Amino acid sequence: MERKMLSQIPFLRKNKEQLITLAILIPLALLFLFPVLLVLYNSFKGSVYISNEPFALPDKESFVGVANYLVGLKQSGFFGALFRSFFITVSSVLLLALASSMCAWFLHRMGGRVSRILLGVLIIGMVVPFQMVMYTTTFITGKLGLASVYGMPLLYLAFGASLSVFILSGFVKGIPVAVEEAATIDGCGVVRMFFGVVMPLLTPALITVSVLNAMWIWNDYLLPYLVLGSDNRTIPVAIQLSMTGAYGSTNLGGLMAMLIFSMIPIVIFYLFSQKYIIDGVSQGAVKG
Repeated sequence: MERKMLSQIPFLRKNKEQLITLAILIPLALLFLFPVLLVLYNSFKGSVYISNEPFALPDKESFVGVANYLVGLKQSGFFGALFRSFFITVSSVLLLALASSMCAWFLHRMGGRVSRILLGVLIIGMVVPFQMVMYTTTFITGKLGLASVYGMPLLYLAFGASLSVFILSGFVKGIPVAVEEAATIDGCGVVRMFFGVVMPLLTPALITVSVLNAMWIWNDYLLPYLVLGSDNRTIPVAIQLSMTGAYGSTNLGGLMAMLIFSMIPIVIFYLFSQKYIIDGVSQGAVKG
């Protein structure tokens, strides 16, 4: 009888639910963190030991200190690749956020059959694999003179606009038309109304879109490799090409060390922005 009464106390019931949740989430978190930890402690081991005993922790014989990091930085040209990746990621994310928000707002406010067709075409673009169009993209990019670091943001805009517009569409639906009508009565033009009224209301969705696009663009390998080649390497391309030698030989130690360096910026960015992803997606689902 007492046990039954205790189970009905809200405080105890809530704590029980939290313990069950933690019991499920902690093993899952460890499962997802294990590959990162594996790369981290292998970055302090010699390449031979990484190849022979990848799951073994560093010991006196296998531990090489920061030698892998120093060799990796020297061979990969990491800082040049870091600058190019940073420039491409930031400029592409800003361009995607601006263009996609304008597009989503215009299509929903315009209404009619044409806007629905255009929105449908954009959504269809989400299911087209990049591998189907990569050679055509490379050919056209070369003809248009976009095969450079400065042309990459336009390419990412083309491939990332579908998902961005799709996410932002749910938020645009939730913006009351009365707010825009009031701004028009107060004398706002279209440009001023968009930047002064609509964009502030789209802030959660814009942060969500920016975080998702930043993670994709920062880690992308195939598009920079095809367009920029080996002369203007981004971080993923630099790591792959510099750490892999002839006849399949690979500097595993340097590879692990550079993978850790490449993770740090995007992990920090994600940790500071993850709450906005959850809030943005949930709010967009409710509003949509």
